[in-house]
Amino acid sequence: MQDRHLIPARKGAAARIRKGQLLKVINTHGSQVVDFWAFSDSDLGECMSMEHTRATLGRIIPAVGDTLLTNKRRPILTVVEDTSPGVHDTLIASCDVYRYEQLGCKGFHDNCTDNLKNALEAMGLKRVVHPCPFNLFMNIPVKNGVSISFEPPLGKPGDSISFRAEMDAVVGFSACPQDMLPINGKDCVIHDAHYSIA
Repeated sequence: MQDRHLIPARKGAAARIRKGQLLKVINTHGSQVVDFWAFSDSDLGECMSMEHTRATLGRIIPAVGDTLLTNKRRPILTVVEDTSPGVHDTLIASCDVYRYEQLGCKGFHDNCTDNLKNALEAMGLKRVVHPCPFNLFMNIPVKNGVSISFEPPLGKPGDSISFRAEMDAVVGFSACPQDMLPINGKDCVIHDAHYSIA
């Protein structure tokens, strides 16, 4: 059985993955969005890019068999399995202190931007760029081709999505602490999540 590693509620985690290894991200409680990033291990300035991936795939949500590209248009990860309903987001920037200020928060609020920075620093790495994340299990419907809304996830506990590494990479995760919009469920409760590498 693969070892499961914790993505703490409201916080981040990061790890290295080698070309050919499999990464599984698990929505342990079924309602937790996980912001997800990947970077070339040899150059943290080369990162998984949602805009480059969308242009190549021709759609906004990657599916099983799709390869995610870097900002140099090179393959970095391929989706090999998805036991969730397949609803993920590639449009929304990771939350930050400015987003919470915009939503009316007073004072500091945990956020995915800081979570990635802190997780990389815990590995002795310095963030060079902060790309748009692949927001796993996040439900952002596009209506009439123009408008979006922030909706609760559609999955169930234990849902997961798995990737094959197409290069040596550093991957980062944040158990999104957004508790002012219902993206982590109507009750806005933040949970932990898990990942495994094999």
